[in-house]
Amino acid sequence: MSDRKSTSSNYLKSPDLLPVTYENRSISMMGFGVIWVGMAIVLAAFAIGAGGIVNLSMPMLILATLVGSILIGIFMVVIGDIGVEHGLSFPVYMRAPFGTIGTHFPSFARAFTASCWFGINTYFGALAINGILNIMFGFDNWFICFLVFATLQLFNVSLGIKSIERFADFAAPIIIFISIWMYLQLSAEAKEQGKAVWSWVEAPQTGFEQFTAFMVVAMAIMGFWATLAADMPTLSRHFKAPKNERNWFKRNKTQLLGSLVVQPIFNTLMIVIGAVCYMATGSGDPINALQQAAGGFVLVMLLSMIVLAQWSTNTSANVIPAATIFSNIGGPKVPFWIGVVIAGIVGTIVQPWSLFDILNSVLLVVGGILSSIVGILFADYYLLRKRRVNVKDLYEVEGQYRYLKGVNVAGIIAWVLGGLIANIWPSFSSLVGFFVGAAIYYVLAKYWWFKKYPQAEIVNPSDDEYLGITAGRSWEIDAVPEPIGVQQTASTD
Repeated sequence: MSDRKSTSSNYLKSPDLLPVTYENRSISMMGFGVIWVGMAIVLAAFAIGAGGIVNLSMPMLILATLVGSILIGIFMVVIGDIGVEHGLSFPVYMRAPFGTIGTHFPSFARAFTASCWFGINTYFGALAINGILNIMFGFDNWFICFLVFATLQLFNVSLGIKSIERFADFAAPIIIFISIWMYLQLSAEAKEQGKAVWSWVEAPQTGFEQFTAFMVVAMAIMGFWATLAADMPTLSRHFKAPKNERNWFKRNKTQLLGSLVVQPIFNTLMIVIGAVCYMATGSGDPINALQQAAGGFVLVMLLSMIVLAQWSTNTSANVIPAATIFSNIGGPKVPFWIGVVIAGIVGTIVQPWSLFDILNSVLLVVGGILSSIVGILFADYYLLRKRRVNVKDLYEVEGQYRYLKGVNVAGIIAWVLGGLIANIWPSFSSLVGFFVGAAIYYVLAKYWWFKKYPQAEIVNPSDDEYLGITAGRSWEIDAVPEPIGVQQTASTD
């Protein structure tokens, strides 16, 4: 192996991207569950519910939502073990299946998608803020509200992971209240129009057409959360977990509650509300539905709760992952807080106010592209490396993950082919992307690429040397000296 560059010149060792040690993990099982309440209650999910109820009855829509939610929840927990076990973020581990330079291509796709989601959620929040100000003061300029709301969220994220958990603790009970109220109010309106919530369908389908409509909803759900499934290590590296625990389920109990229990429940709640919103108003626009259902002080309070819901989702699910990736691409000269600003700028210039009407179609495409990355991560981490990782070399410019000028060609080929093949069958895009990406990468890496570039943890599969928290280890990497004024994102209790 070549002589390694000094720490001070190593752009891979940005302080914000170093492994989170056991002592600095601050999010408990209950804390992650609360964060999921805030993340899952996102108004863009209304579009899926509104689109689904056109062809499916409410029971079938709920079943499709649960299928999609549980499947993507499994993806999240499986990939999230990378963060729990080794304390690594998504863009850092991506250096293994894609290379120290190659990681930037799929990582940027994830960061761009997250930034777009930030913009869409901020747009909904801005409409709610504009509605509040219009009622109270006669003010009416949603774009100014958009800019102010975006700035407040970005500032909140720049304060670090603990401030986000505290915000979630505050927002979660309020968000639950608004969700239940909206369902009851909109259901009553639908009933007044003669629409039975649990049996009404605008254009019912049967046979294969019904199955296709069912899968479109399930895959849209998976596409909706595919960004977080790929990027779960960025969040899960902050989860508390027991040292020296060999049982995978016990070690990942923080994830299991949040991603497989809380997430499906609140995903389903939002889809159901989107469906009754469409029944009652003929639109999946939640702001429009609220303005029709309430007025005065009640409307102000409900719109305020919508603002909290968007804020809570954006911080954990969108801005943190995007900022971490932008920081990884830019190296030490782009600390986390600058990555936050970049995410905000990208989320604005894509004009998110024009994306909502085509959301379901976009989700199917995005789901295939990103689930292909999830499949590659699964194959690399579980099937090839058996959860063992040469973590120190992930931070070395001339380490084993440099491959061919910084690129793992097997990973790039698998990602491109997986994404393309997934979108041949858009109704099944997330599942096809996962399995095709995983299969192609496994074959190319095992029988071709890793024969050219041997991997230490595969050649010598030592638990003591290459496992993290399971072996009682916290990975310690010497950081590049941090520029003055840069704020760390990890915090302790």
